[in-house]
Amino acid sequence: MSVEQVQANAGSFQRKIQWRNAREYVAAVAVIVFFGYEFARAGGALLVRIGFSLLIAGMFYLIWHMLSRGSGRQLPKDAGLSSYIEFQRHELERQRDLLRNVWSWYLGPLIPGLAVLITAYALANPAHWKYQGLFIAGYVLFVAAFFVGIAKLNAGAARKLQKQIDELDEDGR
Repeated sequence: MSVEQVQANAGSFQRKIQWRNAREYVAAVAVIVFFGYEFARAGGALLVRIGFSLLIAGMFYLIWHMLSRGSGRQLPKDAGLSSYIEFQRHELERQRDLLRNVWSWYLGPLIPGLAVLITAYALANPAHWKYQGLFIAGYVLFVAAFFVGIAKLNAGAARKLQKQIDELDEDGR
């Protein structure tokens, strides 16, 4: 593997990370705006406002985590082959670890707000709990399936990154 190949691969990887993060930041801001709007619409429904506040806080944590741990690093300009390989390996490991831990920083911080909102809506009209209970159970199952789907996608991406790390190790020998 030549210096130029490693540079090209590392540059391509960094661009992918930048675009992924940009998409995530735009989506997070859109979700924050939506939750903020719903917070304002909730009026005096304290539990609903707490739920949306927790969701907004969870989204801000997600953004902070991506900025601090998921941002791409600057590729060294004038380094030798071993330095480029070491840099690329470290970047692949960082992103792999980020994806492996998606429950702790991406999905987990949203669960308290969702739980409070579900509780608030369940308590809003207890006379219709029989029907609300079915709706709430369906909603919880949908959200759980969605979260598990996101976790599986991220686990698959982490496996692909591990494969790239293994290939880089093989080429370095």
